[in-house]
Amino acid sequence: MVAADPEGGGTIRPLGGRATRVPDLAAAVRDLEAGHVPDRWPDAGRPRWVWADARRVYPSLLARGVRVSRCHDLALTEGLLLAAEGRYGEPRQAGAAYARLHGLPVPEDAQERPQGAQESLFEPVRPGPDVPEADLVAEVFEDQRRRIARTADPARFRLLVAAESAGALIAGEMGHDGMPWREDVHDALLTELLGPRPAHGLRPARLQALADEVSAALGQAVNPDSPQQIVRAFKAVGIEIPSTRSHVVKTVEHPAAAPLLAYKELARLYSFHGWAWADQWVSGHRLRPEYVVGGVVSGRWATSGGGALQIPKVMRRVVVADDGWTLVVADAAQLEPRVLAAMSGDRGLARAAGEIDLYAALAQAFGGARDAAKIAMLSAMYGGTSGDAPRLLAVMRQRFPQAYAFVEDAARAGEEGRLVRSWLGRTSPPPSERWRRLVSGPEGARAARDRGRFTRNFVVQATAAEWATTLMAVLRGLLPDPARLVFFQHDEVMVHCPLDLAGQVRADVARAAEEATRLLFGATPVRFPMEAVAVRCYADAK
Repeated sequence: MVAADPEGGGTIRPLGGRATRVPDLAAAVRDLEAGHVPDRWPDAGRPRWVWADARRVYPSLLARGVRVSRCHDLALTEGLLLAAEGRYGEPRQAGAAYARLHGLPVPEDAQERPQGAQESLFEPVRPGPDVPEADLVAEVFEDQRRRIARTADPARFRLLVAAESAGALIAGEMGHDGMPWREDVHDALLTELLGPRPAHGLRPARLQALADEVSAALGQAVNPDSPQQIVRAFKAVGIEIPSTRSHVVKTVEHPAAAPLLAYKELARLYSFHGWAWADQWVSGHRLRPEYVVGGVVSGRWATSGGGALQIPKVMRRVVVADDGWTLVVADAAQLEPRVLAAMSGDRGLARAAGEIDLYAALAQAFGGARDAAKIAMLSAMYGGTSGDAPRLLAVMRQRFPQAYAFVEDAARAGEEGRLVRSWLGRTSPPPSERWRRLVSGPEGARAARDRGRFTRNFVVQATAAEWATTLMAVLRGLLPDPARLVFFQHDEVMVHCPLDLAGQVRADVARAAEEATRLLFGATPVRFPMEAVAVRCYADAK
């Protein structure tokens, strides 16, 4: 167990041993990771660091050049356990877990401080009770071990905890290392699309020209950023629209529609990836976002700043490897259908998932039409019922009964207000009180179907997130120094490495995919291919 103090020191306590105060925590961690074990800890071996929250400790270690091989993150684990116990959403930080354990008032989770805003070298945990952090960490860890042993499948849940905790390390490292980002290319691209950088408070020239076009077409001065003004202006020319969302505007036959759509697209780029955004999140030719592990209920990652999970395609040309280096980019083909095949044990779907192109392999069952096979699979996982979906789902129910029954069972559980779990044990949130009121009223059938669609997809999407996080955890351990994971988005990873290591990194990606599949699903005919390519620029990977 490890606990930090504001002065840069801390406390290290071996499992079952006595706590020792060290004046320089980073130096002590570095020594133990290197195998330099003091006489007072003869059985330390390869350490696994147990700490309250990686986001409070690890950035400061990274800033001192210290990386750790593995950890147990109490906050992430507590969130998983609370959900498994039907208590989703309760405070999950170590102080709250300790308070629950001792029947004390449970403090609310403290708001996370933005990256780079620490008041001291290390950010100690702030427990509700007055207790030394090392003791708190030790007690909560032991309690979590007991609770993990009581889960439905402890072996799988331990893998989930290990992958989630490894994700905390990876998220910290990706934020620290950053993704290559050429500021000069970014500025040139913005200038090409928007015009020169405007003075504060003014629109770029291209946006202003489009705004003027919209106003001229509507016959009055309007602010394209104001949905209310746009709706009223269209109404004044005899066109009723419910909103200014792009899919609505695309249906409008009026001269203002085209410039409005162009304005909305460029305004979004300017707002989310413009010059002000770069000033905040790009430094030293690196994009340094803040990743949030398990930030979505399904376990997918999110970002609390930097927008790394929503990089527009046009911005990919800004991601350029350093001289003498390359970007190895890989994504998992048709990840969620393969996950469904592995979980359900459907032999027919598993045979198709043994091919590189799963949809092409399924096409024969749908009259040779690959698109029909894709629609059927997505409709089964997402609850689609429009267009040809009902007819294609009937084919799927007949040809792949186990896979179809798997998602149908999950949907039925959701409709009945029950919880569902991923392959490793991540648990869905319980239905809200509002849902319970709706389901007992005139809108009950619709409310039930909506929750059924959520749980239907949860079991697949959450397991896909587990596979992806396990893949990254394995890959992180395989990568040769100085190769670094620098980007992750759902089923895609990017490694920045020297050119002469590109071949090894590509092989490591394939090996990591095979190992993640084995860890989750054991011996399965389902393949999870990761096609890795080495490129100079991210835009060249697609």
